[in-house]
Amino acid sequence: MSGVPILRLGDVLVTGLLNELDDKAAVAFTEELTERIVADRARAILIDISRLEIIDSFVARTLMELTTTARLLGARVIVAGMRPAVAITLVELGLQLSGVETTLNAEQGMIALGWQPAPQPPKGARVVPLR
Repeated sequence: MSGVPILRLGDVLVTGLLNELDDKAAVAFTEELTERIVADRARAILIDISRLEIIDSFVARTLMELTTTARLLGARVIVAGMRPAVAITLVELGLQLSGVETTLNAEQGMIALGWQPAPQPPKGARVVPLR
């Protein structure tokens, strides 16, 4: 087990990468997520990287390999929440996330996968808590 939570929401797996992900944990995470794609028959993966402040070449390659593997298994991959510094580092390393969809945040990623956010009450409406 990688220690990185992988949540199942219907046929979508939602997970995220943290700064503390070392090489060994990255490999374990990739193996665990790949197994979950098959076991849960996931049609899509949302990987939230908004907490990732920096990225090294190993983690970047691991992310690329993971997305390629997921696509080969029939799962759509969306990487959400990439910080500008991470994007710049990927470009400087000459790494491209070919075929990987990106969104500014996890909510936009879920919307891209067909999730409908709950309607918000109109401005000024009184919200009564349930008991």
